[in-house]
Amino acid sequence: MLRLTWVQPEDLIGHELRQATQDGRDPSAIAARWHAAGGCDAPARSGASPEPASPYLRLLAEDLLDELAELPGELAATEPTDLDRIKDLCPDWPDRPTVHSRTAHSDGQAYRTRLEAAWLGRAAGCLLGKPVEKLPLRGIRLLAQAAGNWPLKTYFTAHGVPADLLTAYPWNRRSASNSLAENIDGMPEDDDLNYCLLNLLLLGRHGRAFTTADAARLWLDELPAGRTFTAERVAYRNLLSGLEPPHTARHRNPFREWIGALIRADVHGWTNPGDPAAAAEQAYRDATLTHTANGVYAAMFAAAVLATAATGSHDVHACLRTGLTVVPPDSRLARAVRHAVELAGTHDDFDTVVDELHATHSPTHHWVHAVPNTALIAAALTHADGDFTGSIRRAVSGGWDTDSVGATAGSVAGLLAGSPGALPHHWTAPLKNRLSTSVAEFDGTGFDTLAHLTHREATRP
Repeated sequence: MLRLTWVQPEDLIGHELRQATQDGRDPSAIAARWHAAGGCDAPARSGASPEPASPYLRLLAEDLLDELAELPGELAATEPTDLDRIKDLCPDWPDRPTVHSRTAHSDGQAYRTRLEAAWLGRAAGCLLGKPVEKLPLRGIRLLAQAAGNWPLKTYFTAHGVPADLLTAYPWNRRSASNSLAENIDGMPEDDDLNYCLLNLLLLGRHGRAFTTADAARLWLDELPAGRTFTAERVAYRNLLSGLEPPHTARHRNPFREWIGALIRADVHGWTNPGDPAAAAEQAYRDATLTHTANGVYAAMFAAAVLATAATGSHDVHACLRTGLTVVPPDSRLARAVRHAVELAGTHDDFDTVVDELHATHSPTHHWVHAVPNTALIAAALTHADGDFTGSIRRAVSGGWDTDSVGATAGSVAGLLAGSPGALPHHWTAPLKNRLSTSVAEFDGTGFDTLAHLTHREATRP
């Protein structure tokens, strides 16, 4: 039987019960009804429960999802999704630069070179995290230690790892065949790269003034539904059901504060060097197709960090501070990032930072949620002082959504490094200047070509 992940009502309800608690709604009465009827909690690691629910439970789950959506919340004032309200809550929202200033950052071969480093950094960080995605923190540490690769110095390998350990902590089944060191042959397909490619198409077709509806139409034209996950898959389903943005982000979508919008933010930062406000607003229009509140803030934060890093004139700490200027300061995401940065600045041992982050967030958040993952990215970049290897190895070694946090940390650190030659050869050589993708126009494209295309959008009037 086909068990389609991330959309079955009986699988969504457990996630929505947890999300309701996180955003200040009381779901206890609805949870009691669900469990009394025989309903299960959300799948812990995957997108579908092992067995399908009965027709009765599926109908009940649909009804309860709609009831949960009507529960009053306590956080609407401090965590709005409306852009004007977000700006009102951000006292240090960045000023827009002059046209001359923005052009000075984006023109010329130097910026194309910096963009190539960003693309390579994103790919390498993603690839480092792919084989251990979904594994618990303990498993990641034991696998790397057994291979003599802890702290992480290069890509994961199965060589030297005892068979019983591989049985206890199996590699991600989708990724082991092409993301372990012994198997890498170019950059394999990953949604963390696919969305960057889609946003290049979005800007090429619609320019900087694209709308959320433009993004939705592009997805329907160019993005295979099977290459979407969590909030993106739910929003895709909602589009096909006739809903329009921003309702696509809200209707029966318990993943609306997860990491999906953040992994789509890079191109918005890369194409607005020195203009974090514009980058954040572009990311906002993209993110609200699928996400609300903290899920949107994570994308805006990443875009503003990248736009600042893209100038080459700020260190990573200044970039992270700028990223926080576009996030409501009393939101859960802002508080988590500030806490993570403080931890990273306090402890010399990054494992201690990670353990504290997990103690804070893992009991209440899914491993794909935007809040803990954004905090981990900020902690890794801070602790590594923006160094490329230090940033991606810290991000991935921290667990949770390993390929996504590695990708974003690698993008920021790649920009800061400034050129492909500044990135260690053992990270970039296996990529072979080639990526695979189901976004048809780009399959087999080189990172140098992608940098050229990104630069074209950065300099487009």
